[in-house]
Amino acid sequence: MSLAFLYAGQGSQHPGMGADLYEAFSVFQEILDSADVDFDLKTVSFTDPDGVLNQTEYTQPCMVAFAAGMTAILAQLGIRPAYAAGLSLGEYSALQCAGVFTPRQAISLAAFRGKAMASACAGMVCGMTAVLGLEREKLQQACDQASDAGVVEIANYNCPGQLVIAGEKAAVDKAGSLAKELGARRCLPLKVSGPFHTSLLRPAGDALREKFREVSFGQMAFPVLFNCLGREMGRDDTIPALLEKQVQSSVYMEDTIRRLEELGVDTIVEIGPGKALSGFVKKTAPSIKTYAVETCADVDALAAALKG
Repeated sequence: MSLAFLYAGQGSQHPGMGADLYEAFSVFQEILDSADVDFDLKTVSFTDPDGVLNQTEYTQPCMVAFAAGMTAILAQLGIRPAYAAGLSLGEYSALQCAGVFTPRQAISLAAFRGKAMASACAGMVCGMTAVLGLEREKLQQACDQASDAGVVEIANYNCPGQLVIAGEKAAVDKAGSLAKELGARRCLPLKVSGPFHTSLLRPAGDALREKFREVSFGQMAFPVLFNCLGREMGRDDTIPALLEKQVQSSVYMEDTIRRLEELGVDTIVEIGPGKALSGFVKKTAPSIKTYAVETCADVDALAAALKG
């Protein structure tokens, strides 16, 4: 068996995530208790009494804390990957798993990233739309034709038949209409607070570049596949530069999954919450077995399945 971990991104968060794990596993407790953030991470994650969990600056550190805790639980059970990747924010968790960041570092960087992205998006009239059933080339054509209305770019290549466009709202709406004319089955506007993974997020990339100057990056213990490449880093790539680029560039998740298949991966564990990435895997590389872990019951089921 060749195992990869795939980490969920922003959007799958929900109140209650990790609450049962916190009660059951001391390693999970230790990671959440040591998080260096300026709010009560456990309260927001477990009950979200003030309704802030879906705000980017809160979502990101909560998600990375959850992922780091789950990674520690799986490591304690002897479940470790040969490769890792993540969707957008999930890339930070993949790097933490590979030893590039400590859990505390990863959570702190996620908090900084969330604030930088929120700041970059402040005051924007923007949109993101999922486009179903259209080829990449035709959607790029629609974006090119809509560019006279503003910035619109392909933000996510999720899986065959599922792409996401983002940018200034008028341009996104126009590109969506053109996509339907070119054969898209459906165009679904998404509830988001910014045009993530487009050039409009350049200020966030600039902020991250400055932040990384004071960060100590560890060596990768195993390969991580990067969003903006759809593969492992090359000889001339650096992790800080790739993370700076990632926030303002397309996420090549379909390409990443195909590359994992090329590398011989036959089993993927999605570290949640949610099962969205497992769905992408099934549509892209159906021969790969997928497991999603979010709860204590999921951990038990995964351990039994892999042992068997």
